[in-house]
This record gives sequence, C-alpha cells and structure tokens, in this order.
Amino acid sequence: MKESWSSVDTLETNFRPLVVIELAKGTKEETIEWFTKRIVDKKANGGAQLLIKPLVTENGNENIYLVGASHLRLLLGAENVGLVKECNDNSMRAFTYSSRKTFKDFAVRRLLTNGILVQIFPLHDREELKKLRHTWYGQVKIGYQPLDEIRCYFGETIALYFGFLEYFTFALIPMAVIGIPYYVFAWEDYDKYVMFATFNLLWSTVILEVWKRICAVMTYRWGTLLMKRQFEEPRPGFHGVLGINPVTGREEPVYSSIKRQLRIYFVSVPFVCLCLYFSLYVMMIYFDLEQWALDYHEENKSHFSSLMLYVPSIIYAVVIEIMNRIYRYAAEFLTSWENHRLESSYQNHLILKVLVFNFLNCFASLFYIAFVLFDMKLLRQSLATLLITSQILNQFAESLLPYWLQKRHMKKMKERMHSLKMDTDLSLVEQVNSEKEMGTYLGTFDDYLELFLQFGYVSLFSCVYPLAAVFAVLNNITEIYSDALKMCRVYKRPFAEPTANIGVWQLAFETMSVISVVTNCILIGMSPQVNALFPDSKMDLILTVALVEHLLLAIKFVMAFVIPDKPRDIQIKLAKLEFESLEALKQQQMKLAAESLKE
Repeated sequence: MKESWSSVDTLETNFRPLVVIELAKGTKEETIEWFTKRIVDKKANGGAQLLIKPLVTENGNENIYLVGASHLRLLLGAENVGLVKECNDNSMRAFTYSSRKTFKDFAVRRLLTNGILVQIFPLHDREELKKLRHTWYGQVKIGYQPLDEIRCYFGETIALYFGFLEYFTFALIPMAVIGIPYYVFAWEDYDKYVMFATFNLLWSTVILEVWKRICAVMTYRWGTLLMKRQFEEPRPGFHGVLGINPVTGREEPVYSSIKRQLRIYFVSVPFVCLCLYFSLYVMMIYFDLEQWALDYHEENKSHFSSLMLYVPSIIYAVVIEIMNRIYRYAAEFLTSWENHRLESSYQNHLILKVLVFNFLNCFASLFYIAFVLFDMKLLRQSLATLLITSQILNQFAESLLPYWLQKRHMKKMKERMHSLKMDTDLSLVEQVNSEKEMGTYLGTFDDYLELFLQFGYVSLFSCVYPLAAVFAVLNNITEIYSDALKMCRVYKRPFAEPTANIGVWQLAFETMSVISVVTNCILIGMSPQVNALFPDSKMDLILTVALVEHLLLAIKFVMAFVIPDKPRDIQIKLAKLEFESLEALKQQQMKLAAESLKE
C-alpha cells in the first residue's frame, strides 16, 4: 500500500533546495502566482506538492526561485516514479516507502517541469561534487572510473556514456597493440594488410556483443534494466490546435500527421539531399587541391613541398568539422519545425539526419580514394590527417574552449562578488548566481557521435593505417578526463535520466560494423596477394569476395544471436523477479476474491 503525502512534508524546516528556476523578466504577477501554486498544490489538485521559495538577492531580483523537498518527499517521489532498487537480499524490486528499510542506499529521479521559464536546473552538491572530482579526475592514475558514483550524482544516462567510453577505450587496445608492430614492420607493404583486415572483421563484431552484456550488468545493478517504458507526454516544443487525446482523455495540442509527413518528405528530405550534394562538391574541390599539391611537389622536390602535401587534407578536415556543426544546427531547426509530438520521435529523426550527413561528409572521400582512385598511399595519408585533426578540433571545441570561457567568467564573477570558487563556503545566493551563468549540458548526443565517427575510422580503413587505433586510445584517455572536467566544472548539473542501454546508438554502431565487413572484404579482394590467386578471371575474384563477404555477415549475425545480450546470472534474477511478481499478483487476486465472497 502506498503512503499518502504527509502534511508534515510542507513544513518550512524540512525545506531542502534542489532545483533553481529562473522566470523571464517582467513575468506577470498572476502568472507567477499560478506557477508557484502548481508547484505547492496537492497532487489531488494537479500540483506537485513541493516547496518553493524566492531567492532574495541584494539587488532585489525576485525572478529566481528555489524548489525543494524534504527527505520524506524524496522517498515518496522515488515510489511515485517507480524506481527499482537493490534489496538487502541482493534482489531488485520496485521501491516503496513503506518497505524502505529493506532496501540498500536509495535515490530519486527528479522530473522536469514545463512553464514560462528562462532556465531550470538542479544545484550542484558542493561536498559530493568535491568527492567525485577527486576520485574521478583529481589524480592521474590507471584504473576504472567511479561509474557508480557518477551514476549517483549525474544519473544513469551520463554514467552509461562514460561506461561505454571506458569500455570502447579498452576494446581498442588489442587493435592498437597489433597495429604498432604492423606499422613498424609493414608500413609500405600493403600486401600484408589482409591479416589486419581479417582481425578487424572479428573485432568490430565481438566488442559490440560483449558491450550488451556489460551494459546489462551495469543497468541491472543500477535498477534501470527493469524499468518499464513510461507513457510519453508531448514534448515542450510541440504545438497545434487544442484537442482531446484519445488515449489519456486530456486536452492537449493536436497536429495532423499528414502535415508532418509533408514537411518531412517535401522539405526536410530535399534539404538533406542538397546538403549531401554540397558535401560531395566540397570533396571534389579537396581532390583538386590534392592534385595541385602533388604537382607542386613534383616540380620543386623540397622539404617545404613535402609538407604542402598534407595541407589539403588538413584544410579539408577543418572544413568537414565546420560543415558538421553548421548542418547540426540546421538539422535541429528542421526537426523542430517538423513538430514531432514525442521527444523520442524528435530524437530519432534528428539522429537519422545527423548520422547520414556525418557519415557521408567524413567518409565519402576515403571511399572514393579506396575504391575509385585505388590509391592506398593517399588513403593512409587522408585517414591519418582526418582522424588526428578531428580529434584535436573536438578536444578544443568541446572541452578546452568551454573550460577557458567558464574560467574567465568565474574570474569576473569573483571580482564582483569577492568569492566564487566552488571549493569555498559560498552562500546560497552566490552559488545560484554562479551556476546559473554556467553552460547547459545538452546531452550525450555529440559525445556518442564523436565515438561513432571514431569507430568508423578504426573499423573501416584502419588496415591501411594501423596507428588509427593507437591515436583513438590516446584521444579517449584524454577524452575521459576532459569530459569529466566539463561535467564538474563547466556545465550546470543536468537532470538525471534513467536508461537501460545506449538506445539507438547501439543500432548505429552495429550498422557501422556491418559496413566495415563489406569494406574490409573489398580491401582484401583488392590486395595483390588475393589478386594473384585469380590471374585470369576478375569475375571469379569478384564472386569469391562477394561469397566471403556474405559468409562473414552470416557469421556475424549468428554470433549476435548465439551470444546472449544478458549474462546467465542476470537472466536468472530477472526470471525470479518475474515469478515473484506473478505470485504476488495471484495472491492479491485471491485476496480480493475472498473479500468479495465475504460481502
């Protein structure tokens, strides 16, 4: 039986500030009154039954409010959102307030509130953040990240990203270890890349299947593997004519799906195709620059002309990054304009747009060099330049630049407010004013996209540049520290979001793995070693390569089917939990039947 919301919970002494809400300047009094009433009202009246206080500052700015809750409220909230936690007997069960003493350390997920807001964000817990920073990146050491602590502070979605980043880095080590001697002893001998390409095929398949098992273990431990898919509310940006939702019976905006489809197929798709054409046009300009640099080197044969051979690739790599970022903004605008009702639908359409363009923009030149120009030396040079340049630019744009800007802003705030370091004993007013000026973390989209492109560079063509995995490992090690730094020092604390896996990105990585099988099979077929086996008939060579490629794809899908996504012990625990749930349901039905007979 669920506990009712206690009236004691609304006492001022139990107020615990958790979330900061900044309203727009000039917001009408009646709007503020309605908004605060919605927060403090009882659930029966449509409110959240939380606590709210205006933040009184020296300049009298009263458009900032603190929302909080008592410990009791957080426990009841954990029950309300269906949080699953570990019991003392190591089993996973849905948390209830009445049985809270039978559970191990429990936490709660905060829910976002929509309204007329400038911004809404949770406050950093300075003591907990200080501990996390020390164990996470405060000391340089070789070891695992504190994923459980990251999950407790930032939530499962962010913790799972760092878990995947850590796993992917370790998974790259075998490729890097093999690649170093391969680079040293077979640099110009392209005949020997057959063995490396074959290992690449197995590696790209196995690591993704193993990740599913590791992901299941982590999310089971965190209690999110069992979370049921919640009914999605309309996303904040969704608009339309007010109508009645046939499922919920509530009044909400309604928008014609036909209009949405027309916008997608007659505006978004042509725009994406136009962008893809422009990307290919820029690629051809790059090849013109490569030819110019090669001609210049042939004429001069100097040290300077040798360096000029790398200039077109570096310029093209920078242009690719700029185009990716500009297209990302255009894709977000288009996807928002399509007016998707659900956040999941919005994200899926956005990811599809971005992945298609990024894949073509980053890899089209490599495919052209490999399978049209058949120039393995240029392929190696272009791959190395694109990979290293993109890693340097991403590190600068995503971590170093935001950190420098934030540090500069904090210095100005410190001069104005005398004390703004997060490690000092700040007052609540000073903490709110400093954190509200921090950048907003927009989610793990860009982080997964960067790993996806890196996986493509390593799995598609690394056999012609074995050091690709080495540079990827070095980049990911620095990425772990730089991402940890920006989460703790640069951005506001994001709302925790539970998740059971990495979502659509798992499918994206698996699709890239399938493409890598095809690519590496063609590269093997192009090698002089294999060509020597078919001196008279190229058709036999093509048919043999196609047969091997289909066979490897079949083996890949068989491996994906044979290797369970969840370890055996997790499967047993899940089956046990399902059995206990069915037994409890039977007992409840029998009890209701007995009570009805008595009546």
